[in-house]
Amino acid sequence: MVKYAQHIIVAGAGLGGLTLALCLARAGFRVTVLEQAKVLGEVGAGVQISANGARVLYHLGLADALNRFAFRPESGEMRHWKTGETLSSRPLGQASEQAFGFPYFHLHRADFHAVLARELRDASSATLNLGHKVREIYQSETGVRVLTEGGSKFSGDVLVGCDGIHSAIREHLFGPDAPRFTGCVAWRTTVPVDTLPPGHVRPVASNWIGQGGHFVHYYVRRGELVNCVGVMERDAWQAESWSSVGAVPEFLNDFAGWHEDLQILMHAAKSCFQWGLFDRDPMPQWSDGRVTLLGDACHPMLPFMAQGAVMAIEDAYTLAQCLAASEDNPPGALLRYEALRKERTTAVQKMSRDNIQFFHHADIPNLGARMSSHREAHRWLYSFDVTNQAFGYDGPPIKLVK
Repeated sequence: MVKYAQHIIVAGAGLGGLTLALCLARAGFRVTVLEQAKVLGEVGAGVQISANGARVLYHLGLADALNRFAFRPESGEMRHWKTGETLSSRPLGQASEQAFGFPYFHLHRADFHAVLARELRDASSATLNLGHKVREIYQSETGVRVLTEGGSKFSGDVLVGCDGIHSAIREHLFGPDAPRFTGCVAWRTTVPVDTLPPGHVRPVASNWIGQGGHFVHYYVRRGELVNCVGVMERDAWQAESWSSVGAVPEFLNDFAGWHEDLQILMHAAKSCFQWGLFDRDPMPQWSDGRVTLLGDACHPMLPFMAQGAVMAIEDAYTLAQCLAASEDNPPGALLRYEALRKERTTAVQKMSRDNIQFFHHADIPNLGARMSSHREAHRWLYSFDVTNQAFGYDGPPIKLVK
């Protein structure tokens, strides 16, 4: 492993921040992660990892660790909210490895987060600091300084804001953003499989598309839990938080009249959460000098392509390679990273936004054409090789395994 003199500060220890920190440590950088939470954890439940994200995770040597928790669906299907008819199906499972070289799998976010945190703690060049919320940042031509709310000070060569949709780093660089309520509210819950009739949920990723809403469910944690996300249109909403507790009767009422299979699944829920879905336009700029953004901090997207976490994983690999290829010019490396990523993430943001109309109009006349377009979009996403980009090296990119 090449040893670099640079010290990279990562603000945020979510999935994107930990993946970046691990990529940087494996590339030979000294890394300091600042996380505002006092206890490390991950909010949310299920996450889908398609082949384009699995490629990075496997390059990091995480295949065995993740496979202990993963569930590999046989296919992804769309079903009619009322009749239960399968409207579309695309093979995943073994077909993903055959077509794209890497698998498609589901994880519980907490399991994924724990694997990344454990690997990072084993990296001698990385430190993880909990209870450190960034308050102020300063930069010069030669470095950056960070002051936390507790008064701690950190100095480094580059600062990366991986602090999510409400990024303090983004606001410091570019001012407050202006999110727009999409008119949709999401419900989420997990249901233990042993509380359901045997075989009730098939080993596939299911998206039930309806009138004014849709409902997604799939297995996580080796098939021990069913992750459920239901989205329903609403006139107004205030909170933008994954952790707002919802009322189960209200959840059930929103999907009253939907197919009996869903009724059995939803009625097994003992608790649920709900949050308003807010949209943001693509940012014209991510970087300023020695500071840049990653994941939801720079391209927050609606969850309708199942690519939010995967885009952050692609970001992490790309940024680490760009920094390694241009050690003597960190600002130039950040601009290269931004140039490599912006077009793709902007396209995925748009796809996710457009899918609201697709998923909430099950009986539109051109459904077949929309299905075909949806399949093409998935092929474009999953076939992307993040390791084959112009990072700035004279030769191939460095390897990021232990």
